[in-house]
Amino acid sequence: MTIPLLLFAVFFLAYSNGANDNFKGVASLYGSGTLSYRSALIWATAGTLAGSMAAMGFAQALLRTFSGKGLVPDHIVGSWAFVAAVALGAASTVILATVTGFPVSTTHALMGAMVGSGWVAVGSAVELRVLGTKILLPLLLSPLLAVLLGAGLYLLFRWSRVRMKITKEWCFCVGEEERTVAIPLPSSVLALRAESAAWTARIDQQQQCVERYTGAFWGIGYQKIMDSVHIFSGGVVSFARGLNDTPKIAALLLVFPALHARSSLLLVAAAIAVGGVLSARRVAETMSRKITGMNRGQGLSANFATGLLVIAASLFGLPVSTTHVSVGSLFGIGMTSNRANYRVIRDVLLSWVLTLPCAALIGALVYGLVSR
Repeated sequence: MTIPLLLFAVFFLAYSNGANDNFKGVASLYGSGTLSYRSALIWATAGTLAGSMAAMGFAQALLRTFSGKGLVPDHIVGSWAFVAAVALGAASTVILATVTGFPVSTTHALMGAMVGSGWVAVGSAVELRVLGTKILLPLLLSPLLAVLLGAGLYLLFRWSRVRMKITKEWCFCVGEEERTVAIPLPSSVLALRAESAAWTARIDQQQQCVERYTGAFWGIGYQKIMDSVHIFSGGVVSFARGLNDTPKIAALLLVFPALHARSSLLLVAAAIAVGGVLSARRVAETMSRKITGMNRGQGLSANFATGLLVIAASLFGLPVSTTHVSVGSLFGIGMTSNRANYRVIRDVLLSWVLTLPCAALIGALVYGLVSR
């Protein structure tokens, strides 16, 4: 019973992570209308799987960090009760946020569950200093850096576009407008008749009209170049997410001597992909449409900022949250363009504050139950 429970707990966590995180790298592609939801989801899944595979050779530091060593005594790290409590505590927190549509940090949930279960196991022997220096500091700084970098890149790209005299064009809707006219009848029943009115012309909303960049470079239209770079940036962010997140979850499987680190990463990568394909829609809507409205240039800036920060953190073994970085980048764009939805940002920040204590409480309860 012990091994099936542990495997279920870890794979449930990986599934929850995919459901909450997989779409974050391509949220701007969907939000700006560059790709449909389905196309964006396929691209995100492919990029995440590629990052997970790359983690086999480049993310050993994160494997060590999220095994729990240094935070709790070694004899607790290797116990099945600790692993089950951490996985179930983090997974329950993340899946609850996913169902309600909030993008939260799996990293926060993992660390909260580690602290909660570790406190029940050894009390004050939990090394909270390790939590602060290696975990919380990067997590607190990363969204602030993302806001600045996202806004800065957008302003730089916009300045470059203006200097290169690349202008925008909008569609102009012209045609007959059909109206429905009510016709009274003697029997007191209204009949409806459709008739054509005069020709009208109007600029429609952004959802109906497409903003495009004019001009060409070496015979290739600027709009095509922009879309290609934007799609590539979405793949980069998804790759970075797989590179940074997969080792955090796979580290929990190191308790099984029969499972090699590469086997653990492969199994976790598969569960993450399934979670993203089946359960990403609610968080996708929040990330793509509710935080801020964006055009394609703004979405590109947000993606580049997110990709740069997450890849740099992965290479240096810093456990930043892709969620925090991605939301921070989008918020930076929204502030710059005056289109940020501050009410949604407030709710997302509240969910971040609640993530760690919620995971700690669930982790503590699970450890208390399974250790008996």
